Amino acid sequence: MPSGEQPSMQGLLQQALKMQAQLTVAQDELAAAEVEGSAGGGLVTARMTGSGELVGLVIDPGAVDQEDTETLADLVLAAVRDASREARQLAAEKMGAVTAGLGAPGGLGAVSGLGGPGELGRLGGLATPAGPASLPDLP
Repeated sequence: MPSGEQPSMQGLLQQALKMQAQLTVAQDELAAAEVEGSAGGGLVTARMTGSGELVGLVIDPGAVDQEDTETLADLVLAAVRDASREARQLAAEKMGAVTAGLGAPGGLGAVSGLGGPGELGRLGGLATPAGPASLPDLP
């Protein structure tokens, strides 16, 4: 597009529809993908979907001490946090790949002020780990 020329509404609509379809595919991939986090050298392992749903928790019997349940609780929290970090990283990669071509550094987030992959999925009525679908208020 020549310098100074504004994009057409039809072009913008087509781009938004294409992006919505790509976001839907990325969300489906995230929901199907699993990541793993662990703590205590593998004594506790947590599995999450790429969309952040905890789907498994394995506790090695060696981690269970009747006299020290606090340590076990700490290991569970650490494993879940580790899996959650992995899920957020996977989501950022998937959503970043969809929005990377929007012309600004950082993709859509840099253009519109949206933050993170959870916010990006709110476009076009898509629900994400960040919550129910909603469009941001425009100035």
